[in-house]
Amino acid sequence: MDIWDAVILGIVQGFTEFLPVSSSGHLELGKAILGDTSIPEESLLFTVVLHFATALSTLVVFRKDVWEIISGLLQFKWNEETKYSLKIIISMLPATFVGLFFEEELEAFFGGNIAFVGAMLIVTAILLWLADRSKHTGKKVTNSNAFVIGIAQAIAMLPGISRSGATISTSVLLGNDKSKAARFSFLMVVPLILGKIAKDIFSGELSAESTNFGVLGVGFIAAFICGLIACTWMIKLVRNSKLSYFAIYCVLVGLTAIIVSFLN
Repeated sequence: MDIWDAVILGIVQGFTEFLPVSSSGHLELGKAILGDTSIPEESLLFTVVLHFATALSTLVVFRKDVWEIISGLLQFKWNEETKYSLKIIISMLPATFVGLFFEEELEAFFGGNIAFVGAMLIVTAILLWLADRSKHTGKKVTNSNAFVIGIAQAIAMLPGISRSGATISTSVLLGNDKSKAARFSFLMVVPLILGKIAKDIFSGELSAESTNFGVLGVGFIAAFICGLIACTWMIKLVRNSKLSYFAIYCVLVGLTAIIVSFLN
């Protein structure tokens, strides 16, 4: 992988992590188009670096929210911040369960099956189309909502299912306020990303030998900057009910991926 490939994949990860079009699906499509020939360990390390960049951009965009949550927790009281943190923990349970007990089965879907990615993008489009037609409410995410949203997040571990699209759409379809749904969706994934990165590091699966740190660096910077832009933009789009545009995009890309897969 050269520097320009890293920049392109960094941009793809940065935008698609927050925009409801599936970052994992687009990374799979991007690697297929660019002919990524990295050995598995190198490819995994690059993916981990990109995910860390987008997690960091989330923390920057929601720095006030994160600080309020941390400050509230340090009071060691049953306050709103503690309740919100509990909801985030509840939402993490389904994805954590799948990651711990079905990791090998999940990785089997990341073998360049472009037709599968295309089909899942169409599923994402349906979710976005339904959510875009929901009414505005002032309802907050409840504990039971958090668990259902967590199930959506676990399903979104499949390439082609947008994590932000699935979780925001599920939250909105449960009757939650769109802005609150977007905020919860972005904050709930940060602990999972950091946890997954820690697991990969301590498991010894990552290899830094023969690693081009220049390539990793430019990929990180591209993903971080694009993540900042996309996260801020996505909050406005959800609030203004513009998800149907992404539904159309997902259908077009999904159908194209399926057609190209069968032609090859």
